[in-house]
Amino acid sequence: QVQLVESGGGLVQPGGSLRLSCAASGFPFSSHAMSWYRQAPGKEREFVAGIGVGDVTRYEDFVKGRFTVSRDNAKYTVYLQMNSLKPEDTAVYYCKVWYNEEHYWGQGTQVTVSS
Repeated sequence: QVQLVESGGGLVQPGGSLRLSCAASGFPFSSHAMSWYRQAPGKEREFVAGIGVGDVTRYEDFVKGRFTVSRDNAKYTVYLQMNSLKPEDTAVYYCKVWYNEEHYWGQGTQVTVSS
């Protein structure tokens, strides 16, 4: 079955960096787009970045120039490099795949940006 496991979250000071990873299994990874979302306390889950087949990427405006999404098809893993982090980036970050007409989500990883 499809599994997505995020890792790499933690506590970081404003201006710092983190690299999130999402290890995937159970579907043909290289032929599917992958997305990162986040959900802050009391807010709806929102799209952050995505990477398609052929490494075409898309970002929400609030992370452009700070976050970079990438993938390693050999490792079935998608990454989110987050630089210049701000307190408003504090959230649980999730990866997602659309496969066989269903959305699959990981369990999420907490990112806290605070001094």
